[in-house]
Amino acid sequence: MNSSMIGKIEKAHRYAREPERIQFSQFEATFRGSHDDYTVRLTGTDWSCTCHTFESHAVGDTCSHVMAMQQILASMLSAEAKYGAQAVVGAS
Repeated sequence: MNSSMIGKIEKAHRYAREPERIQFSQFEATFRGSHDDYTVRLTGTDWSCTCHTFESHAVGDTCSHVMAMQQILASMLSAEAKYGAQAVVGAS
């Protein structure tokens, strides 16, 4: 292996230990829930989920799948995406 590749691998390992360097602005994942598979999406700061709970509640409500993704990706999300735009505005 050449020295430039070794340097890239070392840098990649360092970056992987620093997830706060990454900020998601768009994301889609399949979430295996208790009853079915759901698609969880982040677009900008807006989350969506194809589960019945998310789809049947008012705008601004959430579901356990979105909340789990917010916890997993917390260090890689803006405050608005992490907590919801209403929570950030309400905290001001």
